Amino acid sequence: MAQKTHFADRLIAAIQKKGTPICVGLDPRLENIPAHITAKAMKEKGKTFEAAAQAILEFNKGIIDAVHDVVPAVKPQFAFYAPYGFAGVWAFEETCKYAHEQGLVVIADAKVNDIGSTAEAYANAFLGKVGLFGAETDAPFVCDALTVNPYLGTDGVKPFIDVCKKQGSGIFILVKTSNPSSGDLQDQIVCEQKLPAYELMGHFVDSWGADEIGKSGYSSIGAVVGATYPSQAAALRKLMPQTVFLVPGYGAQGGGAEDVKPCFNSDGLGAIVNSSRGIIFAWEKEGDEKKFAEAARNAVEDMKQDLYAI
Repeated sequence: MAQKTHFADRLIAAIQKKGTPICVGLDPRLENIPAHITAKAMKEKGKTFEAAAQAILEFNKGIIDAVHDVVPAVKPQFAFYAPYGFAGVWAFEETCKYAHEQGLVVIADAKVNDIGSTAEAYANAFLGKVGLFGAETDAPFVCDALTVNPYLGTDGVKPFIDVCKKQGSGIFILVKTSNPSSGDLQDQIVCEQKLPAYELMGHFVDSWGADEIGKSGYSSIGAVVGATYPSQAAALRKLMPQTVFLVPGYGAQGGGAEDVKPCFNSDGLGAIVNSSRGIIFAWEKEGDEKKFAEAARNAVEDMKQDLYAI
């Protein structure tokens, strides 16, 4: 596979083409997948991990088919696949491939974190190429970007940046996350710099991404900035004007359109807003499991109207 074009350029172009910054999170909880899908899988493979993986993949494909022409990106969360062992990893791999085939930008959400050769191995697995009996081949996961935990320091991030530069991929580094207890660490004042830890991390991300700016004016080194903390997001937006924000926390976690507004630049770009449960399980509110894909598409349209109403 030839080197991809610059990640941020691909993402910004996809956002502009689809006319929305919505990312659909593919977090397939087996108990929330429509019964007709799980029943079919169990009939064929019994109550096994393989059946679970088959149901997850069929569900994901239905969601992707319903939304691929109206959203620029999807974000499969690796944690929802790993419990089913190699079968779950297969479902993750096949989901990424299928989303890519449908023209979507694929952001793998694994929040990996390590140093040196181990970090490089993670980066290659999700974003690059892997050695295979003396040769080099494309990694099994067809991903455009990956979430990264930076709290081991620069030598835990640099291997990912190196692979991004080589492969045209991207990363989103955790800066200010959407969970309620994020402030336990991220809001603490770093004494020497007299900054909260999330702002210090923002300075690092801005520096790490400075040499990776594409034609769009944005860096392939992005930041995870939660919708649930709009004042912090506003401060980070000023600090990192050329950084793309991956914004979790919209919808089920309590963030709304007004909350995500500070994540964008004045050009209306600079952020991709994720919603998972509110979209993929929208059928539960509408009550017809056979129309789960249609419900997901309707939820995307509702979110789009909400975002552009601000």
